[in-house]
Amino acid sequence: MTRALDDEALLPLVDALAPGAWLSGEALAAAAGVSRAALAKRIDQIEAWGLDIEARPGLGYRLAAPLERLDDARILAALAPHARAALKRLDVALRVDSTNQQQLHANPDHDPQALFAEAQTAGRGRRGRDWRSPFGANLYLSLGWSFPAWPPALGTLPLAVGVACATALAGAGVPGLGLKWPNDLRVGNDKLGGILIEQRGEFGGACRVVIGIGLNVAMTAAQAADVGQPWTSVQAVRAAHGLPPLSRNGLAAALLDAVLAMLDRFQHAGFAPFVDGWNRFDIATGRRVRIDGSGLGPAGSGLDGVACGIDAHGALIVQADDGARHHLHAGDVSLRLPVAAAP
Repeated sequence: MTRALDDEALLPLVDALAPGAWLSGEALAAAAGVSRAALAKRIDQIEAWGLDIEARPGLGYRLAAPLERLDDARILAALAPHARAALKRLDVALRVDSTNQQQLHANPDHDPQALFAEAQTAGRGRRGRDWRSPFGANLYLSLGWSFPAWPPALGTLPLAVGVACATALAGAGVPGLGLKWPNDLRVGNDKLGGILIEQRGEFGGACRVVIGIGLNVAMTAAQAADVGQPWTSVQAVRAAHGLPPLSRNGLAAALLDAVLAMLDRFQHAGFAPFVDGWNRFDIATGRRVRIDGSGLGPAGSGLDGVACGIDAHGALIVQADDGARHHLHAGDVSLRLPVAAAP
C-alpha cells in the first residue's frame, strides 16, 4: 500500500492549482515527477483537506475558486507599527486540530502571540459547535493575550472583539456588516464569522485569554455543504456589490491589527470605548428575537420578545412578550433573528 504523503510534500500541487485555471493531469503529473495514478491519489489527499477541486475529462483539474495561501512575512509587513512592535510571535500552520486548542497550550511568555491555520480538523465555535474549516478558504486566527490582572469587564470582551473585527472589515471594504449578540459577524441574516474566547487564570490574579476568530473569506457552496445555517463570505458580499476580491493576507493583517489595538485599550478602559461601535453595528436592537437555551419562557422552552440593546456589562436586554425585562449573558443563551420573508 502506498503511504500518504505528508502535508508539506503536497503543497507544490496545491500551489500549482491555486490560480484556479484548468491544468491537465498529464502536466501536473509531469511537474511532480509521478504517474497519473499517483497524481490521482495526491488529488484525493488534498481534497480531504476540504479543497473544492473540479475534474473534467479533456480539461484536467482546477480549484473551484482561486486560493491565496497565508504568509507570515506578508502579514507582518502589513501590520501597523504598533501592532508589529507589540506582537511577540506570529505563526502560520498548514493544518491543526484547532487554533484555539493550540494556543491554550502555548507558552504564555510568548504573549501576545498569533496563530493562523490554513485548515482545522476540529474547529469549534460557541457552545461546542463544529466550525467548518476547509483549507485556504477562510481565516482561522487565535490570539493569546495575558492580562496582568483579571479585568473586571472580562465578560464584555467578546463584544469588544466583535466591534474591532467589524470596524476592521468595514475599513477593508466589506459592505453591510453587522454584529449579532454576543459573538457573530453578520451581513443581513447571513453569518460571516464568529468569535470564541477562552480564558485561564484565577479570579483576582493574572488572566490569560485566547481569542479565536473564524471568518468566511472565499468558501464555496460545496465546502459549506454541512453548514446548518445561512452564511456568506467576504468575497461573495463584495461580488454582490460589483467589487473585486480582497487578499486573505491583507484581511489577516487588518483583523490582527484591530484586535491588538482593541486589547491595549480594553485592558485600561474596559468596554466603555467600544459601546458606540457596538450600537453602530448591532443588528438586533428593535427587532423581535427568540432566545433559546436560557431556561426562560414557558417550561424553559424559550423566550420571545424584542431586543433592547445591551447593558454596561454586555448583557443583552430583552423585553419579553409578557412584559418582563431580562438581562441575558453570553454562554446562557443563543439568539435567533427571524428570517426575512420572501418578497
